[in-house]
Amino acid sequence: MTLLADHDQRSSAASTTVDDIWFGEYWAAKGDVRLAMYRKRLGAPAPGTPPLPVLFLVHGSSNSSRSSFDLSVSGHGEYSLMNVFARAGYDVWTMDHENYGRSSQTAGNSDIASGVEDLQAGTDLVVRETGRQRLHCLGVSSGAIRAGAFAQARPERVDRLVLVAFTYRDMGSPALKKRAEKLDYFRTHNRRLRDRDMIRSIFARDGHPEFYDPAVAEALADAELVYGDQIPTGTYLDMTANLPLVDPARVKAPVLLLSGEHDGNATLDDLYDFFKALPNGDRQLVVLPRVAHSVTYSKNRHLFWHAVTNFLAAPAPVA
Repeated sequence: MTLLADHDQRSSAASTTVDDIWFGEYWAAKGDVRLAMYRKRLGAPAPGTPPLPVLFLVHGSSNSSRSSFDLSVSGHGEYSLMNVFARAGYDVWTMDHENYGRSSQTAGNSDIASGVEDLQAGTDLVVRETGRQRLHCLGVSSGAIRAGAFAQARPERVDRLVLVAFTYRDMGSPALKKRAEKLDYFRTHNRRLRDRDMIRSIFARDGHPEFYDPAVAEALADAELVYGDQIPTGTYLDMTANLPLVDPARVKAPVLLLSGEHDGNATLDDLYDFFKALPNGDRQLVVLPRVAHSVTYSKNRHLFWHAVTNFLAAPAPVA
């Protein structure tokens, strides 16, 4: 896979620094597909300085990377996971998958397998830029499936793995049962509608809109609709017709499995079956109170930050 990682091949807005958080933009390539990548950390990277631990964030089905992990909601508090973990001392990266955000628009449907290929290209660039051979991965919703599938494909590259709002086998998920009504459409179309009303519905579909600030939905829609109102169907098809896509027995990394207590995409039985089959004893299953599927946007997102911070910073076992 070709990498466009050289400094003279970055986008024109290569880097900025705001409140000590440095922001950089990069491009990776998967064949002819250009993948937009973003990076935040405290202070600009400099030759000769020790590398920071790397956290790679993987977005889900309906939104691109920066609206997922670097959203600004003016006057309503911090919603940028990139800012939170940059301040915690991590070198934080994320990427627009093929057909999302600023990455190449192709005829494909951007399914989970395509996402794993994206992650291989993107993490190759991260290794080259940071010198870190292993990195922490955090995926949300179908991004958790992408991250889990990547961890089983490239175990030597993943240090600690965080799977947020993950779906394993669909044991009675009400959201996926509803989604399956459109299975024929997903099989025959590579794009689906994602307009402002659909984005608003993300925060109500689990029956608890009170868990979210309404300003978040509007900020998210403003950020995403600049890329149009059509997004790929691949992950929806995979989640309704092709599960399981991650074999827990092949995931060798330490795992934090994290869910809101009212997540309509996965039952606790589904998560627990995955958890029990993980081979690494360094594993946690955390359920957050008064949180639905969209964990990162919730009013209780600070509980999510706390759980992830503790997991990533855990000392290595002695024996």
